[in-house]
Amino acid sequence: MRSRYTAHAKKAFDYIFNTTYPGSRQEDDRKSTAAWSRKLDWQRLEIRKVEAGGTDDTTGTVEFLARYRKDGKAFDHHELAEFVKEEDRWYFKDGQPPAPVQVIRQGAKIGRNDPCPCGSGKKYKKCCGA
Repeated sequence: MRSRYTAHAKKAFDYIFNTTYPGSRQEDDRKSTAAWSRKLDWQRLEIRKVEAGGTDDTTGTVEFLARYRKDGKAFDHHELAEFVKEEDRWYFKDGQPPAPVQVIRQGAKIGRNDPCPCGSGKKYKKCCGA
């Protein structure tokens, strides 16, 4: 995973293509990936989670967050990447966005007309909810 990120940062598109699973490679993908990555200024890679992918494994997944800038604006590329090992070589097979995490509220919901929890004595909509 790190080597593919570095290849994007260094614009080494042949390496990216060659480390893509042979059954998933298409020349059009090579061109579109190169065109997309050329426009980006890669900033940082953060590995969030790794499952399998050891020396005795034949598959593995990596959840990562790659930060980049495009036209002066910062962006994040968050992905769950699937890798396959064949003939002692790892290949990128597929990538999907990670499943969204549902946030569950811990406390009671504050209504617009309820007293503000800050203690001001005002309604929430006229105080902290404004």
